[in-house]
Amino acid sequence: MPKTTKCRKIACLPGQFGFIPSDNIGENAIQLTFDEFETIRLLDKEGMTQEQCAGKMGVARTTVTAMYESARKKVSEMLVDGRSLIISGGNVRFNIMQSESFKSIREKGKNDMRIAVTYDNGEIFQHFGRTEKFKVYDVEDGKIVNEEIVDTNGQGHGALAGFLLGGKVDVLICGGIGGGAQVALGEAGIKLYGGVSGDADAAVKAFLDGALDYDPDVRCNHHGEGHTCGDHHDEGHHCGGHCGH
Repeated sequence: MPKTTKCRKIACLPGQFGFIPSDNIGENAIQLTFDEFETIRLLDKEGMTQEQCAGKMGVARTTVTAMYESARKKVSEMLVDGRSLIISGGNVRFNIMQSESFKSIREKGKNDMRIAVTYDNGEIFQHFGRTEKFKVYDVEDGKIVNEEIVDTNGQGHGALAGFLLGGKVDVLICGGIGGGAQVALGEAGIKLYGGVSGDADAAVKAFLDGALDYDPDVRCNHHGEGHTCGDHHDEGHHCGGHCGH
């Protein structure tokens, strides 16, 4: 029987989910997993020891060593060989702190569904990575029980996926959205309905009525990316791989 891999805790999502050489888009991209990324963040950027990193991630020091060596090799291949790199996947459990914006709104009920919509003056804002506000709707038994507008505090692109995850959002309705952000939302278990425009309140009502017109193959006009989001979804914290909560 194969050995069970222990789930790794990660405290944040990367700000960007991929890097492409300026003169070569690189078809044979390298995949750096979220847990490998976390070792680089904690050891190289935060200056932690491997023992401290292991404690943060909830794994043995030897596991941290193996992940870190793998991550460094992948980064070196990206730089030396000029290959693209994408950050996704891994056997991880997100442990992202709730942002101050979400701390000030109504606490999400156990059976609630929380819907976030990219928001600008009543309309659905069309560029996910540039959105400055989300309108958040809490739904219980198919009815909206609370509506609030939250500020993203200048966060963009990849950081917004972590922002929504920390706010316990279940569903995102938006206009255009890049491929990296779509992958991150899927890993976090947030269901995406992209390519939607018009009045935000009307879109949420249509969603609850099962009549929302959305594009499952949405592309962001700004980025020109078109990867689709994963469909898996869970309550509370979400797993990017196959570990329990």
